[in-house]
Amino acid sequence: MKKLLIFFLLMLAGNFLFAQKKFTLSGYIKDASSGETLIGATLSVKGKSKGISSNQYGFYSITLNEGSYTLIGSFVGYFTQQIKVDLTADSLLNISLLPGTSLSEEVIVTARRRDNNVKNAQMGKVNLPIEQIKSIPAFLGEVDLLKVVQLLPGIRNAGEGSAGIYVRGGGPDQNLIMLDDAVVYNTGHLFGFFSIFNSDAIKNVTLIKGGMPAQYGGRLSSVLDISMKEGNNQQHQMEGGIGLIASRFSVQGPIVKDKSSFIVSARRTYVDAIAKPFISKTSQFNGSGYYFYDLNAKLNYKFSEKDRVFLSGYFGRDVFDFVNGRQSLDVNIPWGNATGTLRWNHVFNNKLFANTTAVYNDYNFSFSAAQNNFSVKLASGIRDVSLKQDYDFYPFSKHKLKFGFLYTYHRFTPSVVSGRQDSIAFNPLNAQVKFAHEGAVYLQDDWEINDKWNINAGLRYSAFQQIGAYKIYKTDADGNRTD
Repeated sequence: MKKLLIFFLLMLAGNFLFAQKKFTLSGYIKDASSGETLIGATLSVKGKSKGISSNQYGFYSITLNEGSYTLIGSFVGYFTQQIKVDLTADSLLNISLLPGTSLSEEVIVTARRRDNNVKNAQMGKVNLPIEQIKSIPAFLGEVDLLKVVQLLPGIRNAGEGSAGIYVRGGGPDQNLIMLDDAVVYNTGHLFGFFSIFNSDAIKNVTLIKGGMPAQYGGRLSSVLDISMKEGNNQQHQMEGGIGLIASRFSVQGPIVKDKSSFIVSARRTYVDAIAKPFISKTSQFNGSGYYFYDLNAKLNYKFSEKDRVFLSGYFGRDVFDFVNGRQSLDVNIPWGNATGTLRWNHVFNNKLFANTTAVYNDYNFSFSAAQNNFSVKLASGIRDVSLKQDYDFYPFSKHKLKFGFLYTYHRFTPSVVSGRQDSIAFNPLNAQVKFAHEGAVYLQDDWEINDKWNINAGLRYSAFQQIGAYKIYKTDADGNRTD
């Protein structure tokens, strides 16, 4: 028995002594012409089933045995590239792919889905690069991101002319829609006919229709994670378009080549300008009109190969004015979103990537009307300030861990009404402004057991707490206070 135990220990020690060394290759996958990172690009090993996809910031990490390999980098709308590497130590390798379509002498058509939904443990996930979205016919000359999403299986629109979506039976308010990590509460312009997302400023759209990863929370139906372009860090360029009801223009380019870049994109409708000639200056409706506009901007700076900082923002408004001079009536209804995101990407080592994000987002709606010596105003809105950290950790060749935390400070303004009659001001019973804390921590693991078995598992703990002094009044059926 003792001899058998010694033999077993010697065999085990031999396995450790002769085991091949493993090294990690990591870096970013980028667009060769603009320097933009590519989200969801694939890096595979030729002749092996081993492969990895870049994360939502374009970073990848893959662990292999010591040796020589041919790596294949690919992404929708880009030429496939083969890179030969001799892996003898942990290494940093940034991969650049050229835009275009790879053509070979022999074209084989297969029925495999582009998003490889069946092969991945993460079900219901669809990546839509902006080039793919722009290839779909536009409505009134405007490429509409949400209209494209509505064409996917399991999704339908919330009604004709609506920017909302129903995903597998869930309501429009059960979709988590984010723009550069900032939650967007209102996604529609022109009462829902157009979405607020300017296609010239968008880089990638990730839709998750079911089995949401633990990093997302607060909604039940789906996640729509939208990433803005970072700006071309190789050369300056401008683009724009003129549609039937709106025009857009964007400019981007390097501030310091290969180190810093920017993008600014604007869009405005001219419904008011088109309607103006049909409303004479003597008309009782002179001064009435409607328009909307968007402004997207983003800056980034690369301090080193391990540190990058991004600052992005969005501001958009719808403005509706109605004037009836004959009745001395003036109505003004503006509403819209504003977001700001400050993000820091840091690479600790070849196996640990961190993203720290501070977010501000605000949605408000107001209504004001004045007639003769009477006026009334209503306002409501939501304002959030958030801080979150996300980590991508690749401890072993078959495990990809993701963990982090999120904190949000909420300010809710349900409805505030005020008015004035001559010199008398009145403030009816209003719902008070409310404040709340929200926090969450999560951990998830993508585990590739073998070529046929993958497990995606995660845990998320969320907490919500309303804070601050507030009062609740008892009212009768007519809304009058009874206490």
